[in-house]
Amino acid sequence: MKKVAIQGISGSYHDVAAHHYFEGEDIEIIGCHSFRDVIKQIRDDASVIGLMAIENTIAGSLLQNHELIRQSECSIIGEYKLRISHSLAALPGTELPDVKEVNSHPIALMQCAEFLETLPGIKVVEKEDTAMSAKWIAENKLRGHAAICGKAAAGIYGLEVLAEGIETNNRNFTRFLVLADKWNAEDVMQGVKRNKSSLVFALPHTAGSLSKVLTILSFYDMNLSKIQSLPIIGREWEYLFYINLTYLDYTRYKQALDAIMPLTKDLKILGEYAEGKQSV
Repeated sequence: MKKVAIQGISGSYHDVAAHHYFEGEDIEIIGCHSFRDVIKQIRDDASVIGLMAIENTIAGSLLQNHELIRQSECSIIGEYKLRISHSLAALPGTELPDVKEVNSHPIALMQCAEFLETLPGIKVVEKEDTAMSAKWIAENKLRGHAAICGKAAAGIYGLEVLAEGIETNNRNFTRFLVLADKWNAEDVMQGVKRNKSSLVFALPHTAGSLSKVLTILSFYDMNLSKIQSLPIIGREWEYLFYINLTYLDYTRYKQALDAIMPLTKDLKILGEYAEGKQSV
């Protein structure tokens, strides 16, 4: 049985994504308080697989997770893109007019802003997590409270769904990365056809340094699917560039890396893996 560390508890979107990614396999979920704790679980036990959100189509990138992965001894071995659909859930027997307070993670509240505007007089309270909000309401039998959470969380904690699909934009997806101890990654990935790579590098503070790298990647037919810059602490106006590449020819990909190596500083391959599926 695979042990999979996630941030959150049963019914969280991380939990749902883990079960989708490992569909058909027996997995043991290790719930963690923070993303840093997910990394610690992998460090403490090399057999543990981690699953970590990295970006959302509405809220953008989780910048701190880019840095956590770079600084860790983990490799990215896969990804999964989960369609995020929010529900409003409360104790059984609750009607929508009975709801006086809505609890959820601030990102979920933001994603459901238009729906919340249809509930005049409702108090909106930020909580640590969507599923934890559902659990808190259920355990404390809080009448008049409702959670914005996934339908799975509502079912697990015995809440009744009052409204489904309440997110403002239904093209709401979160991309999750699957992580493994770097010394264990090759064993886990046996037989996987790799067509995507995540890299990070710094560049000299000179004119055209980034465009030169991008031109070379284009020459070798690399598809740049994402680029994200983060400042380097202590080095004013210098940045780390996190990029995702997809490719058809692994040999051409390796040639592209060799070609950009002299132009970059501290280039690190965070992972080579198969481009992930997307839920519907």
